[in-house]
Amino acid sequence: MAEAHQAVAFQFTVTPEGIDLQLSRHALKEIYLSGIRSWKKKCNRIKNNFMTGVYPASPSSWIFVVLTVVGTMYTRVDPSMGLIAMLREHIPLRRYMSHHGQSMVSAMLFATGLWLALIFVMRQILKTLLSYHGWMFEEHGKVSSTTKVWFTLVKIFSGRKPMLYSFQNSLPRLPVPPVQDTLRRFLESVRPLMNDEDFRRTKALAKDFERNLAPRLQWYLILKSWWASNYVSDWWEEYVYLQGREPIMVNSNYYAMDFLYVTPTTSQAARAGNLVHALLLYRRRLAREQVQPSTLPGFPIPLCSAQWERMFNSTRLPGEETDRLQHQADSKHVMVYHKGRYFKVWLYQSGRLQSPSELQKQFQYILDDASIPQPGEKYLAALTAGKRIPWAKVRKSYFSSGKNKTAMDSVEKAAFFVTLDEDTPELFVDNQVKSLDQYAKSLLHGKCYDRWFDKSFTFIVFANGKVGLNAEHSWADAPIIGHLWEYALATDTFQLGYKEDGNCKGDPAPNVPLPQRLQWDIPKECQEVIMSSLKVAQTLANDVDFYAFPFTRFGKGVIKKCRTSPDAFIQIALQLANYRDKGTFCLTYESSMTRLFREGRTETVRSCTVETCNFVTALDGKKHSNEECLNLFRIAAKNHQHISRLAMSGCGIDRHLFCLYVVSKYLGVSSPFLQEVLSEPWCLSTSQTPIQQIELFDLVNHPEYISIGGGFGPVADDGYGVSYIIVGDHLINFHISCKVSSPLTDAHRFGENISQAMLDIITLFNLDGKKA
Repeated sequence: MAEAHQAVAFQFTVTPEGIDLQLSRHALKEIYLSGIRSWKKKCNRIKNNFMTGVYPASPSSWIFVVLTVVGTMYTRVDPSMGLIAMLREHIPLRRYMSHHGQSMVSAMLFATGLWLALIFVMRQILKTLLSYHGWMFEEHGKVSSTTKVWFTLVKIFSGRKPMLYSFQNSLPRLPVPPVQDTLRRFLESVRPLMNDEDFRRTKALAKDFERNLAPRLQWYLILKSWWASNYVSDWWEEYVYLQGREPIMVNSNYYAMDFLYVTPTTSQAARAGNLVHALLLYRRRLAREQVQPSTLPGFPIPLCSAQWERMFNSTRLPGEETDRLQHQADSKHVMVYHKGRYFKVWLYQSGRLQSPSELQKQFQYILDDASIPQPGEKYLAALTAGKRIPWAKVRKSYFSSGKNKTAMDSVEKAAFFVTLDEDTPELFVDNQVKSLDQYAKSLLHGKCYDRWFDKSFTFIVFANGKVGLNAEHSWADAPIIGHLWEYALATDTFQLGYKEDGNCKGDPAPNVPLPQRLQWDIPKECQEVIMSSLKVAQTLANDVDFYAFPFTRFGKGVIKKCRTSPDAFIQIALQLANYRDKGTFCLTYESSMTRLFREGRTETVRSCTVETCNFVTALDGKKHSNEECLNLFRIAAKNHQHISRLAMSGCGIDRHLFCLYVVSKYLGVSSPFLQEVLSEPWCLSTSQTPIQQIELFDLVNHPEYISIGGGFGPVADDGYGVSYIIVGDHLINFHISCKVSSPLTDAHRFGENISQAMLDIITLFNLDGKKA
């Protein structure tokens, strides 16, 4: 009851002498500080919206334009060509103003209009410049004069000191590719996967679709591209993510790992305190739009920042037909799970963000709490791990009123979810196979009831101080959560730090509010559904086979000496490894971003190409010389770079076909071609996790402070999921997943094939394959 008494700002008692009013000074102070903080955030939001709204101009440029226009009036020059005089005649209340005052006001109005017109022109010029992508297709190391001039103009019109969302209104819209081009590239991508008869049949279906149905569907897409900010992203979010009725655990959510070789402290509460504080510092920078907008690596080209908006205070809410995303403008607490109990941890103290030591004190209180879970509480989160329809029905029936609704609101409206895990994953360098595999599986699904898989992300702290993230996929893609995670790890280690005894630096205030235990009333009928969802989730989790390993024989430094793209090198190695693993080629998904466009998300690079297959069969057949194989490799790598650039520049295949299929469903028409295309399984699903803030880490002097990246579950029943991260010049980390139930896959076997494929390819270049 202590928390309840602290929450009361005043009490009154009716007595014969009158009303006895008792005010709580501490509670009133907290209310006052909370209001001040709220108003500060509103003012900051208004200021940020204004600064973003006038970018690439600034308030100082408005003053310059006004002074220039007013100054010309004293030189008897009229820059407005009579507009200032016309405005002077229509100024409201002009009869109460002097002639000089009327002239000044009309000049300022004209200057403001001129300033806004200049902003509009600058934005349109920048949008036109950013719509040009010819620079992407130039040969590496050879920059044309046209591209040099284009880069210079982009820098000039990009302005100075942009905020997170400054470029949003200047980014071009994603174009709709011509149907003929998409179908041509599609047929090229499936040619190596089909025999002659199947290819002729597919080609005939594509031709029939192009002649008959495609023009009608294409017209609707073009219309949407003119009206909507992005003709793909809203449908992609709705139909690929939110309408999925299968579990999102393993199938959709993904994870991120801690440092590979270093654990800054073994204190669970201290690591939680530092990193939660670091995450909240990022949230504060995000609210103030102080996070720098992302640019294309190596180029001053801005990328879309729209996905950052729902990073914090967001939850995926289940529905019987489709889920929806709930986003709060702010949240003053995080939800913490430990040993089957839920605790509400407050984030602010006296109007300020709590320090790491104060957060550590709250987390330690939870770790020391000996209370037992309430009936149904321990396994409650299994509802978020199971199928969506049972979860939606249970939430509506049992969590829409009373104390259950109050508790559920606390979970779903938290800034993010925190799990104080009881496990102690050890990353043994001499036994990385076993330790990293278990670590990956724990982050991906845990015990199936100790992560809230619907939250935008769950922050996991293990008993030995190791940490990780589990992220929900619908609100954003992996690079966005990766940007947050890089900042958090760097801030935790290099800025906040720890005392010699492993605790957070600084001393907590004496009046830190204690965590509040959530109260549930979960009936037996609901508990039965919870256990049913848990069984479904455990079956899914037990079927995941994982192999996470660092490849240390060589890295990006050696690959660059081969004058080829590191990504193309790894993708071709994956094709060679898959061919050796299964004895055949398969439809391959490589994720590519389309954030060069407004609200862009991803596009598919179909990495299994004719050129790559020619190289793989030549190398594995051992009937060609090294020179011949090397020439085939260069052709395959060059082609891979080309199709990757096409995907990034809005000329991909799969998102266009996907949207054509959605339109066909809206129109109630059937296309055998589209149904066949979208039903093909991706037996090899791959993704690179880029390091976006390399400046935060000193990989030369402190190579031990490296993250092994993250991974995801298998996409197809008989396929592999492969995530990789290129760390510095000497290390590539791989995360491989597949299903135990499939007789065709084995994660460790595939990992060994990848390692051997990397070595076999590098041998063609007559390099030693060691660190350079």
